[in-house]
Amino acid sequence: MSEEREMITGIEVPIYLKYHFTAGEATARFLSQVRQGKLVGQRCPSCNNVYLPPRGSCAACGVATTEEVEVADKCTVESFTIVYIPIPGNPIQPPYVIANLIPDGANISFIHLLSECDNDTVHRGQRVQAVWKPQEEWDYAMDNIRYFKPLDEPDVPSESIGKVPVTGWEV
Repeated sequence: MSEEREMITGIEVPIYLKYHFTAGEATARFLSQVRQGKLVGQRCPSCNNVYLPPRGSCAACGVATTEEVEVADKCTVESFTIVYIPIPGNPIQPPYVIANLIPDGANISFIHLLSECDNDTVHRGQRVQAVWKPQEEWDYAMDNIRYFKPLDEPDVPSESIGKVPVTGWEV
């Protein structure tokens, strides 16, 4: 009475997770500024790194960051990847570019979408600028910026990325 069984090697089980979190003081101030159409980071009093979005402390030094610094919505591409794999529930269809961007006035990157570009021409040092949603759609969210698009400006040399001071910004 031996019964032959098929070996099960896997199953599909959809999982849905809902997250609710409270923004800390630095993030709350940052998001309030984004709602006003401004990008405001925080400068470390020890090493002068400018973080956007601010974290409330410097990742390099471990000290509190309280000095707020308004930065431009123009950035330099530090690094990037072209995404070819669709992400379930994501309205953006591949291929698309996600980049680490260093805003003018900061030296630490943040991640955002690039668009209005030929994906094959995106490169390190490329200059880009934010494309904002219409002001009436702004909320307390970084997606007030739809994406960043290339600028017709000279590239930033690789050795200068993250070190280029902007007028009124001193290292």
